[in-house]
Amino acid sequence: MTATSLSPKDPVRVRVRVNRLVLYTVLVALTGLFLGPFGWLILSGLKTPAELAASPVHWLPDTFQWHNFADAFHLIDFLGYARNSLIIALIYATLVTLSSAWVGFGFARLDAPGKKTLFGILLGSMMLPQMITLLPTYLIFAKLGMVDTYWPWVLWGLSAAPYLVFLFRQFFAGLPRELEEAAIVDGCGYAGIFWRIFLPQSWPVLSASFIIAFTWTWGDYIAPQLLLSTDRSTLSVAVMSTYVSPAGTPVANLQAAASVMYVVPILLIFLVAQRGFVAGMSTSGLK
Repeated sequence: MTATSLSPKDPVRVRVRVNRLVLYTVLVALTGLFLGPFGWLILSGLKTPAELAASPVHWLPDTFQWHNFADAFHLIDFLGYARNSLIIALIYATLVTLSSAWVGFGFARLDAPGKKTLFGILLGSMMLPQMITLLPTYLIFAKLGMVDTYWPWVLWGLSAAPYLVFLFRQFFAGLPRELEEAAIVDGCGYAGIFWRIFLPQSWPVLSASFIIAFTWTWGDYIAPQLLLSTDRSTLSVAVMSTYVSPAGTPVANLQAAASVMYVVPILLIFLVAQRGFVAGMSTSGLK
């Protein structure tokens, strides 16, 4: 019986190995599916304009045009536009993470009449597309003289983001009530409870929220195009509107090369903070 139970042909072990093989096969296929567009973008940045326009599709370049990346970097003030994007993204991501944490703490730990209704309205606001509020927002900032400044992103950051508020609310609602009660007994107010107890324990959600907010702002095209001048514009606007031929048509291979370099900072940030991001997305849904 012992020899039979340890046999590699044991049905249970075979079933486990088959299930694991199927799982790995599905994961590899999904990985290829999601990485496919990025791989195609890299290949597009290594082609000539003629190869990009060829029909049928020219899958691989005859000669890898590595100089496209250097040309894309030097034809515009790449570092200057990247600096503008970085400043705006850091301002917004930092402020909106803190303001969303504060609002989420209020919804999770404070009692007030109509709290559930307000939270429902907050969640419902996530269904509003950006285009609906963009024109009124622009008119308000124009009246206040904030066009072509970074103040719109400061105010947006201070106003919190519904989705991030939801993440923090779910996380804070799962923390033990005893932490809060012990702090109150020691004479600590709710502001102190938030800054000294709750916020330090929420690093997974803080990390996830910061990455999400940073990605939102780094990849935003419409708001910077509408609110900023050319000198203050962001890298996303420059990549999509600067690489044009004398005839006014886009130079697709340079746009693709610049887009690859444009995506690299986001990939690096995610690789560095992925543990906190995954932990924040998983723990914020637990109670």
